[in-house]
Amino acid sequence: MKRVITYGTFDLLHWGHVHLLERAAALGDELIVGLSTDEFNAIKHKEAYHSYEHRKYILEAIRYVDKVIPETDWDQKIKDVQNYDIDIFVMGDDWKGQFDFLKPYCEVVYLPRTNGISTTQIKEDLK
Repeated sequence: MKRVITYGTFDLLHWGHVHLLERAAALGDELIVGLSTDEFNAIKHKEAYHSYEHRKYILEAIRYVDKVIPETDWDQKIKDVQNYDIDIFVMGDDWKGQFDFLKPYCEVVYLPRTNGISTTQIKEDLK
């Protein structure tokens, strides 16, 4: 079994998020999503519209997602890769190079973001 992991806040879920999850899931047999907790978002100076529990509920309803785990700090990724026996780490290509430190533990793949949609764009449009 090939396991894939990705991380994010996944706030104001949109079709670009689903497209990223679909492509990540296609790389393996099981997709785990590390979802930023509200406390971790505060540390990152990021505010989510929806609570962690609501974002988790939404992600668990997506057919491409097999498991959602809490992301509580920047340093947990190596531990998660080891604990969940991860084969592939996936992140959007706007993070290219930032997670190469995981290469000794698993394959690292940076997927292109979906053009024409972003949470930042949605938040700006709503202002």
